[in-house]
Amino acid sequence: MEIVHVDTKLRREFGPPALFSDRIEELLLDLHPDPSLAAQFIQKTHRDQAVQACRQMSEHQINTERFQSNSCGLNHVEGGWPKDINPNEMEQTIRFRKKVEKDDGYINSILQLGSVMEHRIKQNNSIDIYQQYFDEEEEVEEIQEPPSAKTINVFRDPNELKRTITGLSWHPDGGRKLAAAYSCLEFQKTSRNTSLDSYIWDIENPNHPEVTLKPASLLVCLDYNPKDSHTLVGGCYNGQIAYWDTRKGSQPVEYSSMEHSHRDPVYKIIWLQSKTGTDAFSASTDGQILWWDVRKLSEPTERLVLDPSREGNLDRALGAISLEFEATMPTKFMVGTEQGLVVSCNRKAKTPAEKIVCTYDGHHGPIYALQRNPFFPKNFLTVGDWTARIWSEDIKESSIMWSKYQMSYLMDACWSPVRPSIFFTVKMDGMLDIWDILFKQSDPTLSLKVCDKPLYSLRVQDNGRLVACGSQSGEATLLEICSGLSTLQKNEKSLVAAMFERETKREKILEARQREIRLKERSRSEQSKDDETGREDDEEDSEQLIAKVESDFYSLVEAEFRRRQRREETPQEHNKEVKNGVETDETEDETGETRK
Repeated sequence: MEIVHVDTKLRREFGPPALFSDRIEELLLDLHPDPSLAAQFIQKTHRDQAVQACRQMSEHQINTERFQSNSCGLNHVEGGWPKDINPNEMEQTIRFRKKVEKDDGYINSILQLGSVMEHRIKQNNSIDIYQQYFDEEEEVEEIQEPPSAKTINVFRDPNELKRTITGLSWHPDGGRKLAAAYSCLEFQKTSRNTSLDSYIWDIENPNHPEVTLKPASLLVCLDYNPKDSHTLVGGCYNGQIAYWDTRKGSQPVEYSSMEHSHRDPVYKIIWLQSKTGTDAFSASTDGQILWWDVRKLSEPTERLVLDPSREGNLDRALGAISLEFEATMPTKFMVGTEQGLVVSCNRKAKTPAEKIVCTYDGHHGPIYALQRNPFFPKNFLTVGDWTARIWSEDIKESSIMWSKYQMSYLMDACWSPVRPSIFFTVKMDGMLDIWDILFKQSDPTLSLKVCDKPLYSLRVQDNGRLVACGSQSGEATLLEICSGLSTLQKNEKSLVAAMFERETKREKILEARQREIRLKERSRSEQSKDDETGREDDEEDSEQLIAKVESDFYSLVEAEFRRRQRREETPQEHNKEVKNGVETDETEDETGETRK
């Protein structure tokens, strides 16, 4: 049922009807402007508004569902043989070849394929596909883009109890894999349910690790062999050294013996440059540097105690926490200690005392990172307490460049392998800092908040484009930095060399001035000591003179007293003396004077 509402109204209430007709225009009213009213007008302010004649777009980021893939390997030995022919049997293969070669179809197919192959060979000989056509043209300078970096992948610890990533190592062939050492360095914070596994990740697949490493104790550090990409060496929390060959599974191939291993956790292990490619050396907070041959890990091949007094006393040894070895300097290596000292050593010295060459003192706490500049090996980078410092081997007293004190601890650092002026640092507040010393020295060129947890480890890929950061929560974050920070700039090497040389000269001048001031103070102190000694001698001479005068005075008084006593006992007599025929009477009065 529809509801209808009707509104009625009388016709007369609508008013008279409107009648329209054409007529000539008529002026009813003409209002002229009043100039007096212009003063009361309010001028409206003009505003410029830009209008873009295009459709507005919005940008959103989403994480799409990742396609999970499995890596499978195929070992192709030799194919194309029938099932009844064994390729390993020489007689069967020869018999089958003779049978096929006698077939008419074989000859025809060879003739057809031969003409096609001949045509392709002639093409290759006539055209050089590798010819460079534009070598002589000048390269167009790229537009300088602002420094930036973006997160590519995050590799998370698959265990429930998260552990800290204390060590990272890139695969030497192409850097498509990343090895991470998982450990817990906090004292007595490891529970029984903590997993001991460490992992090797494929950077394209963050869902599952490609290889699982199963050590007997938590891994603190590990390193890929640069000569053999299938082998790794790692340092354990219990002081042992473990050696892996990934072709033989997850279990270590060999361990070092507990009797000859470190007494504390192995904080750093590095492969050495050798002909066999099996030599490595490790550092620990027990104060020892041990050299190993992974073919025989039962005992170290060499041992060095970091005793600053050069006596080899392990009780006074400095705890080692970082290592540096440069392949271009096979006999030299450097050690960063818990006490803030960098110890420069020479492995080929004749005696253990001569192996410790010198020390560099500049940090208030442990030196967590130590690395030489890949372009200028005489300059090296250290990270400790709240600062990053750049040193020169020629200056022992002070670093040549340093950052200002940060608000949180710096935990790791490394140089860029492609640009000599850039280095990276990570901090306890989860920040990654990228420094360009040619651009500015006081502040980082780019600072990124990688995560909310402290960052403990850092490694840069060999091409300088990918950076991996390990956090306390077991996350390895992979970042890609922009091309401006990963491409060698024009004249960069010469500019950095000039900067290092200038800063080294400046520090040498300051060091010489400081040495001169110390020498003057020493001479002044020695002179003051001589003056005090002379003053004491003068005081002794004056005291002796006074004592002598006093003794002479008392002796004179005593002699005068005796003489008076004798005079009182003998009666006074007049003595007559005749001098030159003149008679004189001489008498003495009470004062002892002679009167004539």
